[in-house]
Amino acid sequence: MLSRFYKHYSRTILWLLALSFPVVHWQASTIRSNNDIETWLPVESPVRAGYERFKRDFGVEEMVMVGVETEKVSDTQIEALCGRLDRLPGVRQCFSPGRLRAMMEDLQVSEEQITERLHGLAVSKDGSLAGIAVVLSNVGLRDRAGTVRDIRAELKYSRLDGAHTAVSGGPVVISEMDRLGGKTENTKFFLVTLLICLALLYYWIHNWKLALSVLALTIWTIDFTMAVFKLCGGEMNFILGALSVMVMVFTLEASIHVIHYFRESQHSPDTLGAALTLCWKPCLISLMTTAVGLFSVSVTDIVPVTQFGYAAALGAVIAMVGGLTITPAILSVIPQRHDEDLSQDGLMFARLAHWLLPRHVQVTIGFALVAAVALVGLMWVETKIEPLDFLPANSQVVTDTHRIRRELTSLDSIEGVVKFENADQPFVERLDQVRKIERKLAQHPAVRHTMSAAMFFPDPLPDSPMKLLPILQKAQAQRGTSDFVVDGQRLWRISMRVECPPGRTLSQVYDELCDQMKDEPVQLTGLAPLIEQAQHEMLDGFWKSFASAFVVIGLVMAIALRSIRITLVAMIPNIVPMGIIFGLLGWYQFPVDIGMMMTGSIALGISIDGTFHLLVRYREQLRTGMSNVESVRVALVATGGPIFESIVVSSIGMLALTLSSFAPTFRFGLLMAVLLMATLAGDLLLLPALLCFGRSEGQARPEVKPPVFVERSRRTTGTQHAADKVA
Repeated sequence: MLSRFYKHYSRTILWLLALSFPVVHWQASTIRSNNDIETWLPVESPVRAGYERFKRDFGVEEMVMVGVETEKVSDTQIEALCGRLDRLPGVRQCFSPGRLRAMMEDLQVSEEQITERLHGLAVSKDGSLAGIAVVLSNVGLRDRAGTVRDIRAELKYSRLDGAHTAVSGGPVVISEMDRLGGKTENTKFFLVTLLICLALLYYWIHNWKLALSVLALTIWTIDFTMAVFKLCGGEMNFILGALSVMVMVFTLEASIHVIHYFRESQHSPDTLGAALTLCWKPCLISLMTTAVGLFSVSVTDIVPVTQFGYAAALGAVIAMVGGLTITPAILSVIPQRHDEDLSQDGLMFARLAHWLLPRHVQVTIGFALVAAVALVGLMWVETKIEPLDFLPANSQVVTDTHRIRRELTSLDSIEGVVKFENADQPFVERLDQVRKIERKLAQHPAVRHTMSAAMFFPDPLPDSPMKLLPILQKAQAQRGTSDFVVDGQRLWRISMRVECPPGRTLSQVYDELCDQMKDEPVQLTGLAPLIEQAQHEMLDGFWKSFASAFVVIGLVMAIALRSIRITLVAMIPNIVPMGIIFGLLGWYQFPVDIGMMMTGSIALGISIDGTFHLLVRYREQLRTGMSNVESVRVALVATGGPIFESIVVSSIGMLALTLSSFAPTFRFGLLMAVLLMATLAGDLLLLPALLCFGRSEGQARPEVKPPVFVERSRRTTGTQHAADKVA
């Protein structure tokens, strides 16, 4: 019935896809991007909730720090630049050394104290670099990339761009992440990936029309996935930059299996019907296991990773369904040759079986020894989130950030909020208490600078009320001090610029400061603790996603195969190679970043596809009464080719991600390629070796008819003869 359907409607299906492509492509290309680091944790997490309260009280303060060499620019030019920056819609306020000095002079702060407070914060200690703090407005927060472009344009107009000026800060890093992880940059290596996969398709298919048609189907499934994700409210981020390649891999994998089943059935009276009958079950189970592996990534609380899990699972379903339903239509329209000699793959895997099966004990022991050593390294697997590490080491943004950190101040901050419950407490007493807390915080070795409303007042304050009153009146009118005191002087902000000593983390510094302030009326928060919390969630999410993928995929396999023993045997060749790879990362103390943490679950979902195809064929042979070892031999010879081809295409597709200059994309692609090749070794070496230990349970049922593939085309017959000949 299916073959009759495709015979009548294949051209209609393909025309519908072609006509829908412009609309689908437009929808996919207009999906918005969001790389806000503060959104990485859910709002209900304690750290995120504390930071959200801080933003509500004091407003969101993201800052671009501009460092200019004082030899190249005068104070007048700096002030002129600040005036131009103030007029930008994305800028709320600018603080230059001159403006900060004027504010403190207006409040009668001594010259000695002004110099001490500015040096190492707004002016480098040797006076060679002046820092301009550009605070973004709400408009700037909604369009960080545009605001950063505007700031750079003003620097260029003022002739302050180039090597003599450093521009850094959170918005600069995020806008650079948007650029490197965005569609424009990803398109470059994606096109290279398409060309490589087209060449591989032609090498295996030997038909340009068929190879190009499958590639066109792949592009359609990619755009359709992005369009559906957009309509569901999804947003792009730097992690989702790898989604296009993954959907391409899934589509090619499904199409390759369908084409192989079609060619194995080419001498059947109903070629397409026989192929679809053979492929629906293993391909459907493969779809389920792949989608489960991808969806399990979403169990983490890291929002971009959760979105990736949803999007990738959606992409897997669309790709697999597209590959299984549209590829038959392509095969129905494009004429296929039936005189090809397709026995070479079978001959190669017959030789592999001839070498492997008599040595299955040695192969199993070899894998066990390697795993025993490598898996110890899992105890030392660590995670790391450092947004600056996402950028290329030679990036100008990285260079500028290191320079500002070295000569001016650290850009990592922890915020303290001092809460005064006594409404009748005088302003001067509150100021003194904030100043004491500030000094106490500054004693920590990781705290480079502190900023609060107290920095604008002389220390000590004048004793005479006649001298103090004008200072307080002027302070009330100053815009700078009001940024640090809100809610009728009930909440006071202390901003700490921190730089972790070697061997310490921001999380440790944050915990130590919290412990140090436990007797003071101050609560600590900020973006830096938020990132540290995300780092802990990453490690927890890494294990949770992998464990959930293992359990659910195992249940699907057990239901499909109806055998607990075979299911356990099936999971081992996929788990062990991945455990070895991650164990080696632990041995080398290479931290797992936000992109790498997803690879285990995804690789498990992809690799189990080949495992299931081999096991289905193995079970079919057992039912014919064939011995256990011979069933393994025939299954390996018959399915080794498509398993090898699909994993190689997947690996090369992932490896193309290493062309990206964006570190998470590069590491994700490299680790995925390594994991897939490792699981290929598990499927083609360890799995057959383990199956050889089984009983020849099929020999008790010789009455079952041989499976169809034994009577199939010259390819299968030639393959079987090749296996017998080598044996």
